[in-house]
Amino acid sequence: MSVRLRDSNMIEGDCHAQHGPVITSLEDLQAHLHRVFDGENVNIEMVEMLMSSYKSNSHDWKKYAKFDQYRYTRNLVDEGNGKFNLMLLCWGEGHGSAVHDHADAHCFMKILDGSLSEVRFDWPQEGENEETGLKELSRTLLRKNEVCYINDSLGLHRVENTSHTEPAVSLHLYCPPFSSCSMFDQRTGHRTKCQVTFWSKYGERTNYNTKTENNNPPPEDN
Repeated sequence: MSVRLRDSNMIEGDCHAQHGPVITSLEDLQAHLHRVFDGENVNIEMVEMLMSSYKSNSHDWKKYAKFDQYRYTRNLVDEGNGKFNLMLLCWGEGHGSAVHDHADAHCFMKILDGSLSEVRFDWPQEGENEETGLKELSRTLLRKNEVCYINDSLGLHRVENTSHTEPAVSLHLYCPPFSSCSMFDQRTGHRTKCQVTFWSKYGERTNYNTKTENNNPPPEDN
């Protein structure tokens, strides 16, 4: 399945909806998202508005919140009839992602608990001196119930829980869903393809082997 998303004056960076429907629970948010994605065209500002309208309640999402001692986890909540993926990401103290792209998808991220640092980078330029590394564009601390939006035209980013005492939980929507993306070495800009996987689906642990064929942990990305 595919869907065309229309960008109606989407503001780069943080997106805070001024008006929108009252979303009473995570389940209610899922129902609204399914209705929005039912057609062939979707306004991404409407999606952002729905994400912003939901106010985090741990009773809604705690069954999906699965933490790992060593790295953050990606936990599938809703497959969106193949048009989008909605997932919970759980970040232990100090956990963070690699610098990565979003495989030409739209990415919405809402903070459900704690806070997360988002650092955006420009794409590496072909022929650029590798000693210069990636150029940082912005650095934002996102707090509970705040929403941000990114796609590949806005650059790359890295997300991190910078707290050494508090975990963090975030809700992500990707449209269209993707199973692989690229991660980048911040120092050199070197690009590597990687697979994205789920630690759990619908609150149940997946059978995914956390070791790669080289017996190394899978790369961190989101």
